[in-house]
Amino acid sequence: MKNIVILISGGGSNMAAIVRAAQQQEWARRLDARVAAVISNKADAQGLVFAREHGIATAVLNHKDFDSREAFDAALAQQIDSHEPALVVLAGFMRILTPGFVNHFAGRLLNIHPSLLPAFPGLHTHQRAIEAGCKFAGATVHQVTAELDVGPILDQAVVPVLPEDTPQTLAARVLTQEHIIYPRAVAHFLRHL
Repeated sequence: MKNIVILISGGGSNMAAIVRAAQQQEWARRLDARVAAVISNKADAQGLVFAREHGIATAVLNHKDFDSREAFDAALAQQIDSHEPALVVLAGFMRILTPGFVNHFAGRLLNIHPSLLPAFPGLHTHQRAIEAGCKFAGATVHQVTAELDVGPILDQAVVPVLPEDTPQTLAARVLTQEHIIYPRAVAHFLRHL
């Protein structure tokens, strides 16, 4: 069985979309894959409730309990490794990962970013797209590399930027597309493992 470990920091809507897709598309039978665990760096992350309600193992590892980013990432990698993951999925995990962590999971670490990479890596993507006068925005699923938001692109979705858009309205429109492309990209990736 190909175990998937999903990392979250908040509501976990992309994680929930992946879990639902795994159930509806019968990943266990068709892809020999399952979401084995959801891990958060925040104990109050609402996504943990969803995961528990769906019978998925959960864990919390508070980054504030560690003296350094490296110490946290080492402990996180150990926690993830306990589930023998074929794939590690970042779904709103709001931590920049150390090169050592990224290298440990090289080739099996995915992320989704709310822009059409390579445009607007980092934070405040929707505000930056609006300020730049973009006619289109979107989301990108990519493999994670040591350099922020530049790994190989696996899937993208495009949405229009409307004249009346705010960062919030644009973010909501992009998020609906994230919930489509992230499960699709994960399933496609699993088929080729």
